[in-house]
Amino acid sequence: MSNYNFVKLEKKNNIGYVIINRPEALNALNQKVLSDIMGAFNEIRKDDDIKVVILTGEGRSFVAGADIAQMKEQDMLDGREFIVYGQSVMNVLENFDKPIIAAVNGFALGGGCELAMSADIRIASVKAKFGQPEVGLGIIPGFGGTQRLSRLIGKGNAKYLIYTADIINAEEAYRMGLVQKIVEPEKLIEECENIANKIIGKAPVAIKMAKKSIDNGSNVDINTGVNYEAEAFATCFATDDRIEGMTAFLEKRQANFKNI
Repeated sequence: MSNYNFVKLEKKNNIGYVIINRPEALNALNQKVLSDIMGAFNEIRKDDDIKVVILTGEGRSFVAGADIAQMKEQDMLDGREFIVYGQSVMNVLENFDKPIIAAVNGFALGGGCELAMSADIRIASVKAKFGQPEVGLGIIPGFGGTQRLSRLIGKGNAKYLIYTADIINAEEAYRMGLVQKIVEPEKLIEECENIANKIIGKAPVAIKMAKKSIDNGSNVDINTGVNYEAEAFATCFATDDRIEGMTAFLEKRQANFKNI
């Protein structure tokens, strides 16, 4: 796999690993880091062997935020360009056709919290910290944080975290619904791999259709959402995996889905 300056890209047993690798800056996001993330995911998209992606950070931080030293020197136009590019990276991850699990190993603040929110599932170390502290810097979340946070934990909780700039621990993030599970640090990647392997063992087209149905439906009214669901369901019904899955269930055996 390709080499990047600020991202390590690895592959093992149908799992792709994207590791933000700028530990001396707590993996802070600047234009080059974002570009490397985009490049890594574009490469993974073309690799049919990779079924699930685990996204994490090197060292004691997931991503501590955007690079404030870089942002301080930007004017309004530069700032808008940077934010729009960052939003495009987050959108790529959110709409990625393979499930992404964020293994949040430490600080996930500002842009780091936004990066984690662009994944499908978030598993946190007990040492993880979450927050959107931008208003303390005279700005607001700009990589989609004002939008995704409210959709994940509700408007009230999102406004509380954004208005106060509070940093919360993993337990509070779990209570709010920001993360799906909390584990000890040494078990984090193992737990993410266990989840990834559960997903890999299911029907690939069904996983893709479920993701599309959930993501498309979450931003529309319920009637439009169930129409998305019906079309996604019908797509699954046209696959060999549907026959195999139902046959295996009736025969009380493990399904052998196509590795596509």
